[in-house]
Amino acid sequence: MLSVIIPAYNEEEIIPKAVSTIDGILNDANIAHELLFINDGSKDRTWEIIEEAASQNKNVKGVCFSRNFGKESAVFAGLSQATGDCCVVIDCDLQHPPEKIVEMYRLWEQGYEIVEGVKTSRGTESALHKFAAKSFYAIMSDAVGFDMSRASDFKLLDRKAINVLLNMREKNAFFRALSSWIGFKSTEVEYDVREREAGTSKWSTRSLIKYAVTNISSFTSAPMQIVTILGFLVFFVGLTFSIEALVQYFLGSARAGFTTVIILQCFTSSVIMMGLGVIGFYISKIYDEVKGRPKFIIDRTTYEKEV
Repeated sequence: MLSVIIPAYNEEEIIPKAVSTIDGILNDANIAHELLFINDGSKDRTWEIIEEAASQNKNVKGVCFSRNFGKESAVFAGLSQATGDCCVVIDCDLQHPPEKIVEMYRLWEQGYEIVEGVKTSRGTESALHKFAAKSFYAIMSDAVGFDMSRASDFKLLDRKAINVLLNMREKNAFFRALSSWIGFKSTEVEYDVREREAGTSKWSTRSLIKYAVTNISSFTSAPMQIVTILGFLVFFVGLTFSIEALVQYFLGSARAGFTTVIILQCFTSSVIMMGLGVIGFYISKIYDEVKGRPKFIIDRTTYEKEV
């Protein structure tokens, strides 16, 4: 059986359309399935609509968080609750084309254990957003050792891969990177990002920045290496000014140079403070992991939990 994991946050407008579209496609393809909606602490009627859909369609199941934990937590909750032999993760807004699920499933039947959905285009985005995304994926590609510029959460995972991911206990887990990093027999399915069928994006600029920083820090120590590079840069700048000051001193043309001293003091102090900030951020992440709190808390479901 195929489990389709669908994280949802304030998506009351699109859920009925998502149910009818995905369920219809899989029924036409004669694929046994369950649609597992994860309500990530929505503030609208998302959960009520999921419950209503579950009461009308036996293929629909719902999981409700006690509060908002974020998309990554919603994905891992879906993996933990799914009963299928394989799972597909797809966005609720239908920007991931649901018909590609059938193609992914057929590839899984051929023996592939991970089927990656890769973007041929990013849809309608501003130039600034595209630049930020390109920079983010450049860092992540360097961290994992392969190209992630077209990566997405839209992918199929075999039960074996799912179990490996669930056994990773790190709290700040980046699903998109980890699911590729674990290996296994993989292939790709290309797709174009579509416009939303209904509603608006729930990702603000602030939340996107937080998402990027959290995932970069959870998967790579690159920011700490940047601080090291800045340290060397400051050293060479200071060395240059020191040599200049010594030359002027021996030539008898030394000047007070208060402006230079102030600039150097401000520059070095700012680099030190940035370095301490980066180190402090990583320490806070270590603190989060050591506390051992769960990635998510399930409040209720539309089905009976197996004991």
